[in-house]
Amino acid sequence: MDPPANQPGSRTGSIEPAVKDNVKDTPLFAENIAPGHSLYAVVIRSPAARGKIKALECPRLPGNYTLIKAPDIPGKNQLDDLPVPVLAAESVSYIGEPVALLAGSDEVRLEEYAGQCRVVVDEESPSFSRSSFPPGAVLARRDIHIGDAEEAFSEAVRILGGNYRTSIQDHWCSDPGGAVAIFTETAEDFAGDPREEKASGKEKAARKKKRLREKLLIHTATQWPFHVKRSIVSMLNIDPGMVAVEPSLIGVHLDGKIWYPSLIACHAALGAFLLKKTVRIIPTRLENFRYAPKRNGVELRFRSALGEGGRLLGTEISLITDMGAQEVFTEEILDRTCLAALGPYNWETAIIQGAAIRTNVPPAGSFSGFGMAQGFFASERQASRIADALRIDPAEWRKQFFSKNPALSMGIRHRDHILMEELLDTTTAMSDYRRKWASFELLRVHRRKRRDEEKGEPLRGIGIAVAYQGSGFLYAGRDRGTYSVELTLDKEGFLEIRTSMVSSDQEHILLWQSIAAEILTLEAGAVRVVSDNTEGVPDSGPACLSRNVTVITHLVERACGVIRKQRFRDPLPITVRRSYHPARAAGWGERPVDQNVLTHLSWGAAVAEVEIDPVEYSPRIKGVWLGIDGGRILSESRARRSLKLGAIHALSWASREELVYEEGRIPDAYFHNYSILSLREIPPIHIDFIWNDTVNPKGIGELPFNCIPAAYVQAVSQAMDYPFEKIPLTAKDVWDAKKKLEEKEHEA
Repeated sequence: MDPPANQPGSRTGSIEPAVKDNVKDTPLFAENIAPGHSLYAVVIRSPAARGKIKALECPRLPGNYTLIKAPDIPGKNQLDDLPVPVLAAESVSYIGEPVALLAGSDEVRLEEYAGQCRVVVDEESPSFSRSSFPPGAVLARRDIHIGDAEEAFSEAVRILGGNYRTSIQDHWCSDPGGAVAIFTETAEDFAGDPREEKASGKEKAARKKKRLREKLLIHTATQWPFHVKRSIVSMLNIDPGMVAVEPSLIGVHLDGKIWYPSLIACHAALGAFLLKKTVRIIPTRLENFRYAPKRNGVELRFRSALGEGGRLLGTEISLITDMGAQEVFTEEILDRTCLAALGPYNWETAIIQGAAIRTNVPPAGSFSGFGMAQGFFASERQASRIADALRIDPAEWRKQFFSKNPALSMGIRHRDHILMEELLDTTTAMSDYRRKWASFELLRVHRRKRRDEEKGEPLRGIGIAVAYQGSGFLYAGRDRGTYSVELTLDKEGFLEIRTSMVSSDQEHILLWQSIAAEILTLEAGAVRVVSDNTEGVPDSGPACLSRNVTVITHLVERACGVIRKQRFRDPLPITVRRSYHPARAAGWGERPVDQNVLTHLSWGAAVAEVEIDPVEYSPRIKGVWLGIDGGRILSESRARRSLKLGAIHALSWASREELVYEEGRIPDAYFHNYSILSLREIPPIHIDFIWNDTVNPKGIGELPFNCIPAAYVQAVSQAMDYPFEKIPLTAKDVWDAKKKLEEKEHEA
């Protein structure tokens, strides 16, 4: 979905050609990798949302077609560190859950045989609702009390409520994903071994057979190559040296390719290992749309107690986040949602009651924001509702009540000075927010008094929202969250940076090369980044949550600093490895959090302006303005491109991407009608930075998702004089609101 060069979100700026020439060619999509004599494989899936597997009926298969089931797995039937089975063994938990693999040489006949396979399930009653679910469906709970909120509500002059909802979202990737597992078998060289000359022919053959070396090379579009590798090694119960993972092109992934590619890769690797052949699994786009992880849906209920002058006495928040059928990043997403739901405001007291629940739909994914996007949408909508009720400019309200340490609610002290006033002033100035808000507010009041008069003029509104972002996971998995990079300066003066970190557009690689060349005073072309294979590189962790530009960049800078000190006193080559280690602190759950994630926050403020046609009542986004405090900006062109692309996707989620599960499945009509912003609908996107070179670079990639949706919905709410509480907010929702307003006037 990368826009053309002349469209908003396109790459701008340039990097030295010498650096570009030293970057490996962009890898192919997995579906473009087709070695000769490959086998194809398809997944046999569950037709039921919940139940026990009674039988798997399959037609009589020719000798070159094979059915693979859970008992055929040699090792652990589960992804690494995640309770996701590779193949369902005894029971199923959602429609489409993988139950078996069917592999063969002819793709057309394979599909025919797969269509004749039937999974027989003794069905049980499934759970699809977030509003009513059995007690056993709760995966994690949070009951957080900050101060005495009950007393605060007893002293309140005014109590304001709100019920907010965010729906699921599909990543709609450039390709449907897939995996290619290339199986190779090589024999050791016995030349020069005197024992070999005396051995008989049978002994030589037996020895050669025993010394055959098997290897799997996995191609898949993953943001976390070492998770793919660990999952395959554990599943097959083999030596880690037998598996290498080479990431294929990941495109614009929205953090939707963190764990799911590991499942597809395990399927391909299982077939290749058992059949001793290369196996390709390439899901159709419809299959990917149905079963790939979606952004999890959340429902949030607010009650806010206000004192004299609008003082923020306390807030009560209850939220339910739907994690689907399996527990993937549950605590991470739940706590991020709770933290963002508090917002960046100075609540004197608070109660947060959160629950992550299991339902019988495909497991939810992480997605951009990891729950923070959903939490900030609700908290920023509630903030604007409070400002509207007090008849205060929402921008001025935010200035007055923002917290100087929003992470302190989790027991973690934020270390950087927050430039909130400068951020809001910059964003409101470049958007002309204050004049527009005052004008649109007068028009709203005027329309409220004379709503029966149809003027035929467009309805206008403008909204503002602020949010923050940390970089990295709150919670570490089995790998303890320790990740590394390794740099070597050789005798010829060439520097090699080894990392498993994946870049979606190669610009992170160019950035690391440029930084290393500057620190070590090397020619740009003398720096090479090796990141295309898990062999020979350290585990640098998942490429998500802006870790590329924060954690990995910092490690590269540190390693270069060490080499600079050693290069003139120690012999070459010099190899330096630097690692990131989480700083443990108590969190809201039983596991400690990495306090580094919340001690240095980046900030964003967004303004969105809309115009609504008075006939069709279809909102048109006239412009978006982003003010960003991201610390030291390493590459302004890359930062602008990332933010523009994120803004486009955030607007699309907020205004277009309507998607629901119905009785455990997504109807095909949603696939054919799934709507994202078209190029002609993309509004002008303006970005300005609060330049702050005194602090380290911070992640900014999530900020558009965290603040733009609430700004957009507030703008539509002002234009319609109606408090909308959900995203996506579509033209149909606006039309329905118009009808409700008319009915209310008629009753009055």
